[in-house]
Amino acid sequence: MQDTISEIVKDTTPLFTNDTIVFGVLMIALGLIFFTSAKKSGFWNQFYKIVPALFVAYFIPALLTTFGIIAPEWITVSETNEAVEHSSNLYYVSSRYLLPAALVLMTLSIDLKAVFNLGPKALIMFLAGTAGIIIGGPVAVLLVGSISPETVGGEGADAVWRGLSTLAGSWIGGGANQTAMLEIYDYNQKLYGGMVFVDIVVANIWMAIILIGIGKSARIDKWLGADTSAIESLKDKMSTYAKKVDRNPTLTDLMILAAIAFGTVSFAHFGAGYLSSFFDNFVNGLAPGITRNMFTFLSSSFFWMITITTVIGIILSYTKARSYEGAGASKFGTVFIYILVASIGMKMDLTLIFENKGLIVIGLVWMLIHAVLLIFIAKLIKAPYFFLAVGSQANVGGAASAPIVASAFHPSLATVGVLLAVFGYAIGTLGAVACTILMQLAAVS
Repeated sequence: MQDTISEIVKDTTPLFTNDTIVFGVLMIALGLIFFTSAKKSGFWNQFYKIVPALFVAYFIPALLTTFGIIAPEWITVSETNEAVEHSSNLYYVSSRYLLPAALVLMTLSIDLKAVFNLGPKALIMFLAGTAGIIIGGPVAVLLVGSISPETVGGEGADAVWRGLSTLAGSWIGGGANQTAMLEIYDYNQKLYGGMVFVDIVVANIWMAIILIGIGKSARIDKWLGADTSAIESLKDKMSTYAKKVDRNPTLTDLMILAAIAFGTVSFAHFGAGYLSSFFDNFVNGLAPGITRNMFTFLSSSFFWMITITTVIGIILSYTKARSYEGAGASKFGTVFIYILVASIGMKMDLTLIFENKGLIVIGLVWMLIHAVLLIFIAKLIKAPYFFLAVGSQANVGGAASAPIVASAFHPSLATVGVLLAVFGYAIGTLGAVACTILMQLAAVS
């Protein structure tokens, strides 16, 4: 049996496997990005006018993974033909520790009233993104199925539409919704890895496009005919406040910022543990079926961690802690966000795009329809690119990616991404079920 494993499984050990070394490599890459992006003239100045630094922070780790220098996961095959799976913990640490720390630091100075004054367009674009996923799935199945029926085929638990249901759950809500769809439609778990692979490749390609668009947002807004006055007003208001309280941070300031950031991380994990456990019992007490799985996200500790962190940040924004923006709160938060972006980037192996081409094509067509609908609605209601980008990522990327995209426009806007992503958790399973019903009909038509 082990001989068979060694013949099938390739040793994919990267050059660096120690997380301490990999983290150092990523930090050196980020340092070089910021060093070059600070140039006021010459090649780098022109380069970063075209390609945003945030995208480069995402793309360089992807290249390092593609060339086998680092890896999020790998397999070693020993001399005795044993295949052993390994994985890096950097994304887990970044998303569970640095993300909540970043969110509370970026939310400290938020003006919640001003955020709500942005109007309904943010929610409209989020719902347009959701509709794009619900419609895009069955249309992609129909189009690809008309050319390659076997790609969307399969019987029973192996039916492709069952596997695609997990993508719908992930792209409307998040990981908890994805797992719920796996349970609802009982997809063959031996094949589930292929769907996770499509999720990673397509979602990351789309995120890369979104990040590139940020560098051209002014031109895009002009084409959309968008009114960005409310966003600019909020950005100016936050910038003015930051200048007003700006000071050279003392050691005491830095230690208090660290206490606020990681004290919140601690409390959020503590609360999330209890709440996820409580709701896990509650959800398991419901009758099996769609109703139970609609509420599965409540048993996700990640959901509660993000929610608790955001609530704490908003509460602190009404206290004197708000003044710590002047000591660099959002700047430290941005550092954490860039580390998270780099850890997300290292999950992307560009060569994987050419594997399992049929499913990748379905995913790309699906995402294209999502994008087209978003652009159409944005043009129709004259919504800024900010709402398009964040509305999309709140669906496709969830709470880990939406704040990244939002904060790229301005650190004070990270909360908008979080609020929309949390809403996505709530409607994720219901929207995914609707999408899957349509995909099933499309697959058998």
